[in-house]
Amino acid sequence: MSISGPFSKAYSDLPETMPVFPLSGALLLPRGHLPLNVFEPRYINMVTDALGRDRMIGMIQPKPIKRIEHVLDYENPPVFKTGCAGRITAFSETDDGHFLITLTGVCRFDVVEELPENDGGYRTVRGDFGAWKDDLAFPDLDTPINRDRLRSALESYFTLHSLRSCWDTLADGDDEMLITTISMGCQLSPLEKQALLECTTLYDRGDMLTTLLEMAAHANPKNAHNNAN
Repeated sequence: MSISGPFSKAYSDLPETMPVFPLSGALLLPRGHLPLNVFEPRYINMVTDALGRDRMIGMIQPKPIKRIEHVLDYENPPVFKTGCAGRITAFSETDDGHFLITLTGVCRFDVVEELPENDGGYRTVRGDFGAWKDDLAFPDLDTPINRDRLRSALESYFTLHSLRSCWDTLADGDDEMLITTISMGCQLSPLEKQALLECTTLYDRGDMLTTLLEMAAHANPKNAHNNAN
């Protein structure tokens, strides 16, 4: 079922504390839509509790762990400083008890501290939205993104991954939705997705996204071979 209802995107409405869902490779951006299949018991508890409160969940990536690093708790690895709070805007339950939800991005946050473990077994943090409060307003682009360059990079990316181009569909959206959809949907590394998340402006994110797609194409041996011919 879809969950409707008004939500005032005022800074004062943002929660002081919130549950977080650490998930490597998952990127949520303001006004983006992230579908999630929730099946682990502690995250089932997290979604249930969030639905009973403000429907807010923070998406954040765990930091990559190197083999030589000593981590005390592999079930709860260290996370990056910055994540994005999302609101549950769609929810359904499968026959086997899984939750299918959609999070709509609201505002990025910086982790101030992680709180003690709760009865549900999921992680909660105290977040600071101050540095990212401009996320609550639609971005005002003084400099438009270079769509021609982005399209060329994306077409190369689609070819690299044997995907059918969907540029014509994506291009119908405004610059923010175009950049957000591609950033969230492409198979970039966790570090690359974190870098996109932390971009200060939409123009910076669009420029970085285009560069990452170009680098992915040029790094592919098949592409390099074709260019040589």
